[in-house]
Amino acid sequence: MGSLPRRQRVGAYAVMLRERDGRVEVLLSRLSRRVSRTELWTLPGGGLDHGEDPRTAVIREIHEETGLDATVGETAHVYSSHLPRASRDGLLVDAHAIRIVYDGWVAPNAPTPRVVEVDGSTAEAAWKPLEDVVSGTVPVAGLVTEALVDHLPFRLQRVAAYAVVRRGGDVLLTQLSTRAAHPGRWTLPGGGVDHGEHPAVALAREVEEECGLPCEVTGLVGVHDTHFFGNAPSGRIEDYHGVHLLFSATVGDGEPRVLEVDGTTEAAAWVPLHDIESGEVEVLDLVRHALGGTRD
Repeated sequence: MGSLPRRQRVGAYAVMLRERDGRVEVLLSRLSRRVSRTELWTLPGGGLDHGEDPRTAVIREIHEETGLDATVGETAHVYSSHLPRASRDGLLVDAHAIRIVYDGWVAPNAPTPRVVEVDGSTAEAAWKPLEDVVSGTVPVAGLVTEALVDHLPFRLQRVAAYAVVRRGGDVLLTQLSTRAAHPGRWTLPGGGVDHGEHPAVALAREVEEECGLPCEVTGLVGVHDTHFFGNAPSGRIEDYHGVHLLFSATVGDGEPRVLEVDGTTEAAAWVPLHDIESGEVEVLDLVRHALGGTRD
């Protein structure tokens, strides 16, 4: 018996994670019966066309298999699989698969996945709980297990400055938009400190953008931090560590109004302290920490 025909294939795929209701999910494609007779899920992606850039290919394949418009990272992991006696279209071949796997993500408000391509290798696309994939409850191809080890959620540590502004029995708060990790909740006005920017300068800028009021920062009153898994405004899931510098501040006259467009702030308002204490207004832990440390 002579040597088997050689077949080499280069494909591009993406590990796409998101957080929903406190759990991490991964986007997977179920192989059609013509590819796998038993239920088997794999990463969205597929073969490169001749001359096609891998990042272009994976974005195209994700759309064909899931109907979603994805963003992928700049770097990737490469996996090689050599199957010297593999079945391809009923024939035995010496198969070599090279898989280029990127991190990918979609917008937080992306629609439910659906297969767009007709008569392709994908029968279904869906978000699956990561714990079910890891435990084996969801049957997956070897590439999924291998790639998940290398594609953990992106780690981000962010330094931000926030203002504690009091007016009688009220405190100035902003409501998070659907682009934020905790939409609908209220927090202190403020935001990230740019590289090389003084925290007090960053805070005055952020308060004016979020509340439409000039801000004078008067002094540091405390430090707060938080650590959680969540979706960034882009949709990328992050292992997020926020370090929050809390400053006392005053603002100019007038009612607060949001100036920034398409940001993480939905509304700004003076909120009575008793509404926060009673739980009528849902706030982040940052707010309770700040008020607990700045009471008269």
